Amino acid sequence: MKHAISRLLIATSALGLCATAGAETTLRMAHLWPAGSAVNQDIYQAWAKQVEEESNGQLHVEIYPSQTLSKADQAYEAAANGIADISVTLQGYTAGRFPLTEIVQLPGVVNSAPQGACILQSLYDQGDIAGEYEDTHVLFLFTTGPAYLHTRDTEIKSPEDLEGLRIRRPSEVAGEMLDSMGAQPLGMPAPDIYTALQRGVMDGLSFPWEAMKVFRINELTNYHLQVPYYAGAIVATMSQAAYDRLSPEMQAVIDDNSGMAWSLKAGQVFDMLDKAGREEAVAQGDTIHIVEDPLDDPDWAEPLKQGTENYLKRLEERGLDDAHAIYEKALALRDQCEA
Repeated sequence: MKHAISRLLIATSALGLCATAGAETTLRMAHLWPAGSAVNQDIYQAWAKQVEEESNGQLHVEIYPSQTLSKADQAYEAAANGIADISVTLQGYTAGRFPLTEIVQLPGVVNSAPQGACILQSLYDQGDIAGEYEDTHVLFLFTTGPAYLHTRDTEIKSPEDLEGLRIRRPSEVAGEMLDSMGAQPLGMPAPDIYTALQRGVMDGLSFPWEAMKVFRINELTNYHLQVPYYAGAIVATMSQAAYDRLSPEMQAVIDDNSGMAWSLKAGQVFDMLDKAGREEAVAQGDTIHIVEDPLDDPDWAEPLKQGTENYLKRLEERGLDDAHAIYEKALALRDQCEA
């Protein structure tokens, strides 16, 4: 009997050790991109795989794409409140919540997604916008490539052609510029655009080429104007409580997969998709017009410059006295990040 009890205790102890050795923490990641998209697979799944490998399986990332865990306009707060352990979303979905971050969305700042990623991550790393994220643990920040204007039935060449058109706005900043040119800006998350355009709820939208492909909007549009008047800022961030619950060793794994390296990886994926999205529109035989330098263009310069100045002045009226300085720094980083 004694030997049987002894064997049982040994077996129970062994089982306990196995449970400890095999214990893992599951981190739930919420984002808005489709599960089958390259954005999900080449950025978020790739990040999850690397974190799992470097933690020797102790960290497992469970991905919830297509707003299945949190709506896009609530995703940041979901991370802040612990509803999601990690959220990836565009700051423009929460108007006024990230005013200094949205400076990178202004016309003329971002020429490509890798450059925009470098600019935005640098502003965060150097403390210029870090205060806007104090309620979460930021992993990395990046941007889309330049967003353009895409319409179903109306050819756009000048600001006057936007008069009366219902155009989906990507952010409050971009919406104001559309409004100043006579358009009727509509706000909605990216996954809802296809149905709205299909049903005639809107006439067009502002999107990077990447999103035109990822969300299949090229299928519904015929005209495109490459006037780079904004770029979308994106944040991948973690619940501070979820980060704090990790052991120092697991926190180090997260830290090793944060910052500029992953920011640039994300930017490169978006850049690749921008090229693919444009090629898709060309293959369809769509009409594409290009405004090479909008800030010096006789038609587009005035509304874009005025919209930029209006936004910066409004930030200063809110007490953000460094708004112009951060804008100038973003322009300086633009040149450094392009090198």
